[in-house]
Amino acid sequence: MTMTRRLRSFHRWMRSNGVECSDALSLIDDPSTKSISVFSLCDLHEGDLVATIPKSACLTIRTCGAREAIEAAGLAGSLGLAVAVMYERALGPASQWHDYFGVLPERECVPLVWSDEELATLLAGTELDKIIKQDKQFMSEDWKECIEPLIGSFDLDPDSFSLDNYFSAKTLVSSRAFQIDKYYGYGMVPLADLFNHKTGAEHVHFTSVSQTESDDEGDDVNNDDEDDQISDSSGDEQSSVIDQSTSSSAQGDNPAALEMIIIRDANAGSEVFNTYGSMGNAALLHRYGFTEPDNPFDIVNIELTVVLKYCTSQFSRRHTRSRLALWRNLNFSGCSSQNSEYFEVSCDGEPQFELLTLLYIIYLNEKTFDKLGTMIESLVTEDELCCTVNLIEVGGNCSFKKDGIQNVNDLNKFLLTESVCKALVKLADLRENLYGSLSLKDDERKMMECSSVKERKLYHSLVLRVSERRILGRLRDYASNVGPRSKKRKIL
Repeated sequence: MTMTRRLRSFHRWMRSNGVECSDALSLIDDPSTKSISVFSLCDLHEGDLVATIPKSACLTIRTCGAREAIEAAGLAGSLGLAVAVMYERALGPASQWHDYFGVLPERECVPLVWSDEELATLLAGTELDKIIKQDKQFMSEDWKECIEPLIGSFDLDPDSFSLDNYFSAKTLVSSRAFQIDKYYGYGMVPLADLFNHKTGAEHVHFTSVSQTESDDEGDDVNNDDEDDQISDSSGDEQSSVIDQSTSSSAQGDNPAALEMIIIRDANAGSEVFNTYGSMGNAALLHRYGFTEPDNPFDIVNIELTVVLKYCTSQFSRRHTRSRLALWRNLNFSGCSSQNSEYFEVSCDGEPQFELLTLLYIIYLNEKTFDKLGTMIESLVTEDELCCTVNLIEVGGNCSFKKDGIQNVNDLNKFLLTESVCKALVKLADLRENLYGSLSLKDDERKMMECSSVKERKLYHSLVLRVSERRILGRLRDYASNVGPRSKKRKIL
C-alpha cells in the first residue's frame, strides 16, 4: 500500500524527534475510516522491542510553548493538556508537533461533540444519556472559568481557543492521552496513540526506561489518569493543581523514554493492538467513540430513584422512607457519582448486592422490621458479612445456614425472596422503558442492517443499547432462575 503524504511527514517527524519505530511495524492509513492502524510485517514475539519514544517528544504541559501560562493558571490534568493541544495547534507549522497533528483527526467522534438531536435520538435511555449532558455543562463551565481568561495572554488567533475548539481538543485528550509519570504528567504520546484497542487481546505494553542504570524495573504507563468507570469520566480535571515544588532536578528519578514491548505474539500481516483498559461499551463510546459487540465488561445501572419510585408504588412513602433509613443505618449504600446513587447489574445479569439488601428490607414485615430497629447498634459494629447474616436470620429465612458462607456473594440466594425477585423483574422493566417504544428485536435488526463505517454514530449507539437491554433480559432470567420456590422459602 502506498504511503500517504501525512504518514511520510509523520515518519520524518519521528526520526527528527528521536522516536524509533521498528521496521517490523507498518502504519496503514485507511481512507474509508480516515484513521491510521498499526500492522505487523513479520511475526512478532513476546519480548520484542518495537518502539522507543523519548519523553521530550510527548506533548505535555511541561513540553508545550504555553507552559508558563498554563502553570501560572494552576491548570493540570486533561484540562491543562487540552489548552496545550489548542496552543500548539494554533501555532501551525511553527509547532514542534505540527506533523504529529497531521495523523490525528480534528476531533474524535465521541458523544461529547454529537449534536443535541443525535444525543436525544441515539443515546436515550443508555448509561450515557445523562452523563454527556453533564459533561457538556461542566466543560463549558471549565472553559468559561479557566480558559477564556487565558486567551488574551496568547499572541495567537483567539478563535483557536473557542469553546468548540476546546471540545475538539478534549476529545483527543480523553481518547489518546496517557499518564506518563510524575514529572511530565498527562500527555499525548505520538505513535503510541495510533494503536487500536482490543479487549483482553492486546499485543503491546508500554513501560518506562531510565537514562541511567537502575535496579528498579520500568514504570507502567497508563492510558488514562482518570478512573475507567463511566461515572467518574466527567472531565473535571480543573480541580487538580500542579505541584509547583516539582523542579527539573526531579527528572533524574523519572524515565527518559517509553518502550513499546510485545507481550502477545502477533502474526505477520495482522493488526497490532493495545488495550485502553477493561471497560464496558458505555465507557468505550464515551471516551473513545466506539463499542465492542459482546463486551464482557458491560454493565447497566439502575438508579436509586427508580428503585424508590417502584417501592412507593407498592407501599406508602412513609414505609419506603423508613426502610431506606434502616438500610442506610446498617451502613449499606449504592454506587455514587455526580450527585446520583445507583446500583450496577453485571454483564451476566447479577444485581449489585446492596440492591438485594435494600429490596429485602423493603419487603420485611412490620414485626421483623421493628425488631431490626432495636438491634441497630449491635449490627453496625460488625462487618458487612456478619451484618447481612444477622439481617437474614432476623428476617426469618428458614432455609438459611451459616455453613459455607465465605463472603457477601454467598448470601445473594438467601436475599432473593419471592417478593425481591418480582421487584427485580419490575425494575428491569422500568429501566428498559427508558429506551422508548422500540423493542430489543427492533434495535437488533437495525444494528445488523446499518454500516459501522458509514453510519458510525448510529451503529455504536445501537451496540450500546442492545448490550444494555440484553443485560436487563439476563436480570429477569436471574430473578426467575436463581430466585426461590415458594415451597422452599418463607415469603415475607
